[in-house]
Amino acid sequence: MSDLCVRDCMHEGVISCSPEAGLEEVASVMRERGISAVVVMQDGLLAGLISKTDLVNASFIEPYMRYWRGMVARHLMTAPVVSIRPEAPLVEALTLLRARRIHRLVVAEPAAGGERPVGILSVTDIAEALGDRPVPSEP
Repeated sequence: MSDLCVRDCMHEGVISCSPEAGLEEVASVMRERGISAVVVMQDGLLAGLISKTDLVNASFIEPYMRYWRGMVARHLMTAPVVSIRPEAPLVEALTLLRARRIHRLVVAEPAAGGERPVGILSVTDIAEALGDRPVPSEP
């Protein structure tokens, strides 16, 4: 695993929405594309992340939604987003996922004014990349 980097295992490209996208639109995109998270982007830069878990948690407050009219992606997104560079060692990504207790990282490159997302690396991606290799313990 020490020879693998994030770029070797990530899904290239991201499915995104604007911070003003409605939550129904975000849920529809996830359902249609068969994905579990949508990257929120503003002016081509990483602004946040919305996962299926975020949407499920929001559904628990559905009885109160009439008081929250106009709820959009920016209201529910996780920000700042935990990100990693494509050239980072895979073991660094694994350590970050474990430490933060999260399921995915946005793979991003530095850009003027922030980060430009270029892909997603999930726990599933790492498991598939490792195959029969042993998972290393944290350094």
